[in-house]
Amino acid sequence: MTSKVFIDGGAGTTGLEIRERLSGRAELALLRLSDAERKNARARREALNEADVVILCLPDDAAREAVSMIENPGTRVIDASTAHRVDPNWVYGFPELEPGQRGRIKSARHVSNPGCYATGFLALVRPLVRAGILPPDFPVTANAVSGYSGGGKAMIEEFEDRNSPAYVETVVRTYGLALAHKHVPEMQIHAGLSHPPLFAPSVGRFYRGMIVEVPLQLWSLPGKPAVATIHAALAEAYAKENLIEVEDIRLGAMQKSLDAELLKLTNGLKLFVFGNDKTQQARLVAVLDNLGKGAGGAAVQNLNLMLGLPETEGLL
Repeated sequence: MTSKVFIDGGAGTTGLEIRERLSGRAELALLRLSDAERKNARARREALNEADVVILCLPDDAAREAVSMIENPGTRVIDASTAHRVDPNWVYGFPELEPGQRGRIKSARHVSNPGCYATGFLALVRPLVRAGILPPDFPVTANAVSGYSGGGKAMIEEFEDRNSPAYVETVVRTYGLALAHKHVPEMQIHAGLSHPPLFAPSVGRFYRGMIVEVPLQLWSLPGKPAVATIHAALAEAYAKENLIEVEDIRLGAMQKSLDAELLKLTNGLKLFVFGNDKTQQARLVAVLDNLGKGAGGAAVQNLNLMLGLPETEGLL
């Protein structure tokens, strides 16, 4: 049986990534609109209601509007925007995050795709909170750097178009200085934290890839857990996963540095635990492609689950 899929916002960075992953799949029929039709509310409404699954790659307000246009009770939605990530009526689309999460995604009508930073952060933090190693009220901090594609067309123009008045020569720049980054609410709620994490994101002069790091003062945690205890909790949480790998602690100890582009053009997520038992400190690090497991790849993974298809079909 062929399922109809409509990508609303398919001309954007994430939409194009998703379309590429879905192209050529015989079990899917992609509904397409011309440039003129994309600006026609009637044409969009028809496509939204004709599809078996709609994938929204739109700004938040436009995503909410698109959902309001869907009248067909059989149409299911994956929203790649921030609009519904903490909405209790939507299922959070991170299959590996919780026991039973895959089942919830499979049966859901509305699925919210996680943010790229949140994916790395939650993969590191949620298992530790669930295991009781990291108290919910612990003052968690996170640092991250992403490729500039994470900022969409406007930021890509800043970094690539020398003829644009917005062009910058920046190598790395920090942002989110008002401590109100749009990913923070989902990071807090889905990690099970009592307080928002202090999040310090940066963007670098590379197109895709990212590193998310959570430093921990182990001496300040209940029971003062060893570095190996932290690693064991993560390794156990993802032992059976195909897309998430926890690096062997012995191999990790041999790393001298990590490259944010390590997993570019893939849909994988790699976790590292670096630590020093003498100082009782650890650095938990997630590496992923912000357009892969952090966006387009995650949407395709959720689509596969919702349609009862092999979970990694079409993924690298």
